[in-house]
Amino acid sequence: MRPPDPGGERRDGEGSLNKPLRFNGQDFSVLRQECLQKKNLFEDESFPATVESLGFKELGHKSNKVKNIVWKRPKEICENPQFIVGGASRTDICQGDLGDCWLLAAIACLTLYEKLLYRVVPQEQSFSDGYGGIFHFQYTYSFSFLLAVLALWGLVDVVIDDRIPTFNNQLVFTKSAERNEFWSALLEKAYAKLHGSYEALKGGNTTEAMEDFTGGVTEFYEMKEAPKELYKIMKKALERGSLMGCSIDSLVPARFETRTVTGLVKGHAYSVTAVEECKPSQLKESKVRLVRLRNPWGQVEWNGPWSDKMSFEDFKKNYTKIEICNLTPDALEDDKIHKWTVSVNEGRWVRGCSGGGCRNYPDTFWTNPQYRLRLLEEDDDPEDNEVGCTFVVALMQKNRRKERKMGANLFTIGFAIYEVISLFIIMFRDPPLPSLDARQQAAHAEGLLPLDSSKARCKSYINLREVTQRFRLSPGEYVIVPSTYEPHQEGEFILRVFSEKKNTSEREKSPPALKNVLNRVITRHKDLNTEGFSLESCRSMIALMDGIFKHYNADQFGSINSYEMRNAVNDAGEEISVY
Repeated sequence: MRPPDPGGERRDGEGSLNKPLRFNGQDFSVLRQECLQKKNLFEDESFPATVESLGFKELGHKSNKVKNIVWKRPKEICENPQFIVGGASRTDICQGDLGDCWLLAAIACLTLYEKLLYRVVPQEQSFSDGYGGIFHFQYTYSFSFLLAVLALWGLVDVVIDDRIPTFNNQLVFTKSAERNEFWSALLEKAYAKLHGSYEALKGGNTTEAMEDFTGGVTEFYEMKEAPKELYKIMKKALERGSLMGCSIDSLVPARFETRTVTGLVKGHAYSVTAVEECKPSQLKESKVRLVRLRNPWGQVEWNGPWSDKMSFEDFKKNYTKIEICNLTPDALEDDKIHKWTVSVNEGRWVRGCSGGGCRNYPDTFWTNPQYRLRLLEEDDDPEDNEVGCTFVVALMQKNRRKERKMGANLFTIGFAIYEVISLFIIMFRDPPLPSLDARQQAAHAEGLLPLDSSKARCKSYINLREVTQRFRLSPGEYVIVPSTYEPHQEGEFILRVFSEKKNTSEREKSPPALKNVLNRVITRHKDLNTEGFSLESCRSMIALMDGIFKHYNADQFGSINSYEMRNAVNDAGEEISVY
C-alpha cells in the first residue's frame, strides 16, 4: 500500500519553518481571504462535519455514541468565544470522551515551552478580527509520500473549520477549563484530521505526539532502570536545547495531582530547566550535582534541600520517569546551542523481498534493509577518558495510525547494529545458514561470529510507533538492520540517527562495500577459479541497477510492480518465461 498523499507536489523550501507544507494542498491565507470576500464561513470538505470524521468503529455509523452528536461552531456554543484566554497553559486541556490522554499530556508539556507552542499553535487567530470559520495548526510530519534522494521530515500546515462535536451544547472531546476558550479543542481536531479521524487518536504514547509537535526524537527512562550516566545525558541534552519532562507515577488514580510531604505532586508533569554543579562551601572540595525544575502550577514547590533546586540524588529518589525530546537543528534558532547532527532514511519491508523478520529467523533476517552508519568523530568530553561516539537511533513505523480503519495495527519492531566485518560474515554467507543450533556449532568450529554477535541492539522488540535507544560505540563503520519481529510483514518506516558529532547513515549500496561483500563470499568457495570482483565491475553493477530501476520506476514512488519487473529483468539480460 502506498502512503497517503497530503496533496499536491512539494515545492522548493516547503516543509521549512518559514514555508510549511500545505496539508491536502489547502492554503490557509487564500481560503480565509475567500471566505471574508464572500462573507461565508469555511466548511472543510476534506474533513467534513460527519460521522466519517468521528471514526470507523466505536465512533462509526453503527455506534450509538454518535447518534446525538451535533457539530457546532464556538459562536453557537457560547458568547464571546476566544482562541486563547490569558495565555496557553496546562489548565486549558481537559480530557473528554476520547482515549487520547497521551496527546493531551504532550500538549500540556508543550505549554511549558512557549516558543515551540506558538509554532504549533499560531497566535494570530481569533473569533473577531479576520474571522472566517477557519483555523490552522502546524505539525512536524514525515513527507512519506515523497521519495527523493533523501527522506524528508518537516513542517506541515493543517487547515480546519471550527465546527466541533458537541452533545447537549457541551464539547464531546478535549475542552478548556475556561468555557469560552477553544485553542486546545481545535488543535485536537487538526491532529485528528492529520490521522484520518478522532477515533484514530484513541490510545497512544506521549512521546509520539511530542515528536509530531517538535520533529524531535524522544528518549524515555524509568528512574529505576536509568543508565548510570543519566546526569551527563541530561546535561548534554539541555546544551542541545532538548525538551525534558519528568513525573511521579501514582498507583492510585484517585491520588493523581495530590501533594507529597516534600511539596511535589503525583501524576503531574514537571519540566527540567537546568542541571549544574556547585560547591556547598569553600571548605569542601566535592561538588553537588543539582537539578532545577519548573512546576507549571507555580504555587506548589519542592520544600527539601536547595530550595528551588534539588540534588540529583533526591531527583532520582522522588521522580519515577523522565522523557527527553531531542530537537532537530532546524527547530533551534539559537546559534549558541550545540546542535545534533541528524540523518534520516526511509525504507519499507516487503513480503518475500525485504521483510526478513528478527534474528530468530536466520534464513530471512539478512534480507532486511540495511543502513551503513559511519561514526567519524569522537565526543567532546574532557571529563571522559573513554573513546566513543554517542548517537541515538530511532526506528518509526509510518502511517499505521492513519490506516487503523483498514485494520492496520502497529508491528512489533526493533533493530540491531553490526560492525561491518561482523555483518559480512553473518549476512552474506552462501549457502544459506542452517538452523540456529547447528549454525552456532558450525560457526564456533570455523571461528565465525554467531548471529547474536551484534555490536549493539535495541533493548527489546515492541509494538510502539517508534523504538528509540541511545548508544556509544568506537569510531568506525557499522550497519543498522531495522526489522519487524515476524518475517513477511509489509510496512514502511523511517530510520533516524541523531549524533553528537558529524556522522553519516545511508542505505547500503556503495561500490567498495559491494566489492567487499562479494569477494568475502567467493573466498569461501575454494573451487572457484577467479581473482574476485573489481571495484569497476561493482560500480557498473550498481549503475546498471540504478539505471534500469529509474527507467521503470515511472511513477517515482520508489518501487516497480510485477509487470515492470519483468521488463526490467529482461533489460538486465535475463529472459523470463511467460509460464
